Amino acid sequence: MKKPSNLIQTIERMSAIFDVLTFSSKGISLGDLSKKVNLPKGTTHRILSSLMYFDFVRQDSTTRNYSLGFKLMELGSSLLEQINLRKEAEPTLHVLSQKTKETAYLAILDGTEVVYVEKIESEDNSIGLRATSKVGQRNLANCCSLGKVLLADLPEQTLNELLPDMHFIQKTENTIADPSQLKEHLSVVRNRGYAIDDEESERGIRCVAAPVRNEIGLAVAAVSVSGPSIRITREKIQERLKNDVMTAALEISKKLGFRPEAFSRQ
Repeated sequence: MKKPSNLIQTIERMSAIFDVLTFSSKGISLGDLSKKVNLPKGTTHRILSSLMYFDFVRQDSTTRNYSLGFKLMELGSSLLEQINLRKEAEPTLHVLSQKTKETAYLAILDGTEVVYVEKIESEDNSIGLRATSKVGQRNLANCCSLGKVLLADLPEQTLNELLPDMHFIQKTENTIADPSQLKEHLSVVRNRGYAIDDEESERGIRCVAAPVRNEIGLAVAAVSVSGPSIRITREKIQERLKNDVMTAALEISKKLGFRPEAFSRQ
């Protein structure tokens, strides 16, 4: 878009600050931020103070570094509703389902649960057993791959606030039913970029999921393939399925404005 002749200077400066904060995953000091946006410290601080008041920016109480605020997550969620996440994801889910010959899901996080918002089944009628979760159905986030990959992307403070509200029910012998164990597991999920439900939600069902990110890198949804453990073996996940799911999640993320090359420079 062409730069308007009547651009408001304060808005332009706010935009520059947001751009820097977007690529500062560990936060950034006032001094470093003011240098990057080429503004005096006093001016930068005044803008940050106003943005903090409306929760567009937050400041770490220990490091005093500045980061993006949670108000942006609310706005991002509203934008997703406007652009229709299901519509953007559906073609990719179809391809994923037909390629893997398993059921593909799209889900979002709602508190301590995931909500299935789309489900695409394989057109191959010879595969027999299928995953049974339905659109609109909920599942505990701590015991399914979709939920775990979304929980892993939450800020630590937000995750800690959710943990007391989680229902750590031992649904199967593989269910992670301990908060400390879950946090350790989510760290692994966060580092590798995908999560596995190894018969943790339902005996005999195995799933693998990856996050769908918006334009500022937040995981706003997740994609998975799910099916009987006799078909979705641990070996098959490592050899092929994890890459199929991560590729599909990245494709949908790009439709939402995510730029992986920008985040790889962090």
